[in-house]
Amino acid sequence: MTDTNQQSEDPAQKRVFTTGEAAEICKVSQQTIIRCFDSGRLQGFRVPGSKFRRIPREDLIKFMKANNIPLSAIESGGKRRVLVVDDSPEMIAMFETVLARDPRFEVRSASNGYDAGMLTESLRPHLIILDYMLPDLNGTVICRRIRENPRFEQTRILCVSGVAKQEEIKAIIAAGADAFLPKPFDHAQLTSIIAQLLHMQSPAE
Repeated sequence: MTDTNQQSEDPAQKRVFTTGEAAEICKVSQQTIIRCFDSGRLQGFRVPGSKFRRIPREDLIKFMKANNIPLSAIESGGKRRVLVVDDSPEMIAMFETVLARDPRFEVRSASNGYDAGMLTESLRPHLIILDYMLPDLNGTVICRRIRENPRFEQTRILCVSGVAKQEEIKAIIAAGADAFLPKPFDHAQLTSIIAQLLHMQSPAE
């Protein structure tokens, strides 16, 4: 029996893939995926009581990155989901304006830590642009909570602030932020660091 389930849902929403689905996403044969699985190059597990193999999303992404396979097929429409968290409407508008210039981004926003947590759960963003100082929580607490959840292992966090001290910057990096960008910054700095974090070509400016 061949494990060739049809993809019945958006790959961006799936958490576990069959070898047939993984082959379609990676644009290789199913036998190639099976060989990589059996050799240990592609991690996963076998379905109890059967010969079927299953590949968790995180392991498939690691395999794709290791083999320079574009991640667009596993993402919704190829778009990178970005969550902007800032209590300043002007800053949110600025981020949305800059990112809207590039069709590869889908942008949502939140103005406090509570809403950021809810949107992180539902949106599963590729990138969170996080203001360090929010009305209810600081960035260190939010970063720590995100990093405690293995579902967001692949989510990158860019913290921004114009008031954070050096020891606070070190604390937020230690809590899980991938980068820190001090305010004020220009659009070129922002787009450059986003491209680095998401392993993309520089977004259109």
